[in-house]
Amino acid sequence: MQLNFASYRITPIHPKDGWSLCNFAVTNEDRLKRYFPKTLEQNLTPDLSNIFVVKKTKQFESKDEFLFTIKEIETHKLIGLVYIKEVNWITKQGEFAYCIDYSFEGKRIITETVKQLSDHAFESLGLKTLQIIVHESNTASLKVAINNNFTHIKTLKNEHTPPGEQPLDMELYELYKEIE
Repeated sequence: MQLNFASYRITPIHPKDGWSLCNFAVTNEDRLKRYFPKTLEQNLTPDLSNIFVVKKTKQFESKDEFLFTIKEIETHKLIGLVYIKEVNWITKQGEFAYCIDYSFEGKRIITETVKQLSDHAFESLGLKTLQIIVHESNTASLKVAINNNFTHIKTLKNEHTPPGEQPLDMELYELYKEIE
């Protein structure tokens, strides 16, 4: 599976992505440490990244969790990650989590990626509900939800505890598959 838009490519995590994932994590450490601490700690060295990639590839194949990379088509540089996680096959629900390289922020790349992966999740995976859980201070992530027609559902009290911080309330947004 591969999705292209503008000069970017969205693909499932691949066993050969370890080195580029490590580069991405280390380069964006400050961006990842608050909302992606586990991804960060598992990708601080090439060896750790290779182990992470094997694990995520297996989870993708078993349909437990889906990790996609966003790469520049021309350079093959990994510039972002998008998870479809917390997949519940009984309720047909999944949750998006995403991050982008600091030098690609503000270019609507994540907005377009979430749009394309929402269509993929509804049509190919058979999910019916997609969620985005975001802190109110993360205005870029809020825009991704709003620009993709996700609806604010409620505030989740003490939903996320960043390393070394108090628990944060998070905002829950949902998008539903249209019934024809």
